[in-house]
Amino acid sequence: MIEVKPYTPEMREQWNRLVENSKNGTFLFDRGFMEYHNDRFQDYSFCIFYKDELRAILPANKIDNEVWSHKGLTYGGLILHRDEKLERTIVYFRELLKRLYTAGNSRLYYKPVPSFYHVYPSGEEEYVLFLVKADLFRRDSALVVDQTNPAQYQTRRSRAIKKAQKIGIRVILDNKFEAFWNNILVPNLKMRFGVPPTHTLKEIQLLHSRFPDKIHQYNAYDLNGNLQAGTTVFNTGSVAHAQYISANEEGRKNGSLDFLFDFLIKHEYSNKRYFDFGVSNENEGRKINYGLLNWKEGFGGRAMSHNFFKINPENYHLLDSVISKKEILT
Repeated sequence: MIEVKPYTPEMREQWNRLVENSKNGTFLFDRGFMEYHNDRFQDYSFCIFYKDELRAILPANKIDNEVWSHKGLTYGGLILHRDEKLERTIVYFRELLKRLYTAGNSRLYYKPVPSFYHVYPSGEEEYVLFLVKADLFRRDSALVVDQTNPAQYQTRRSRAIKKAQKIGIRVILDNKFEAFWNNILVPNLKMRFGVPPTHTLKEIQLLHSRFPDKIHQYNAYDLNGNLQAGTTVFNTGSVAHAQYISANEEGRKNGSLDFLFDFLIKHEYSNKRYFDFGVSNENEGRKINYGLLNWKEGFGGRAMSHNFFKINPENYHLLDSVISKKEILT
């Protein structure tokens, strides 16, 4: 009844339809997004069918004999159809892990979609991770504003917003990625961390062309039209996620960045369940960037977890004891 099959291009339409109808997926799992960097990753994704109907997918790549879900994405894990429940999900995991084990894979690195991105409750995998003795090897803290119950702004943030208002800073959704990338984002990341953005300018422009309703560039300008700050927002449905945040020195001093995020939180995305500032961790969660943390908490952001696990596929048999309907096994 249950079949685990490697993803092939012929499954693209089914895959994307499953993502749209999932309870824990976002547009990052659409093949149009996943494949923008397929030259960097060996795809090793799987599709799980129940009675010939696609019911779950694992976006993944492979490095040697280790599987990652997914090293090129912010999060991964098993993406489930919105109607799936606990027992069949356990069986999906069992069959998937068994398939990885028999194929000679020694490890599955698994980073589930954070719970605040779920459309419906999707805690089945947490139970499975417990049963298969998954090892938590990393935990990041995302700073998230609960739009249904927002915390009060820090006084410093409120003062900065008023300063920007007085000098006429304005925010525009203009999708001008080039100016933001070349003049602010790339120079700042190079100077402060010695790294480039995860996405090149060409890549983010390509992704925007594929997902024009999901990826937006907001920029803040002074009265003379000079770019002061910007952010790239991924709109995943119930969550607005700030993928990139940066300002030039003047924009930090005159409150442009604070004004920009006040506009996004209180106006542009006030109808979202959450506004996600992203993480403020370094060194795989073992260090906190307190400058970023304090700024994000100043807008009412509070910590929610991004978890990373290591799973031994050989442990698939540990799930047998909780499966009552043996007939649904392959």
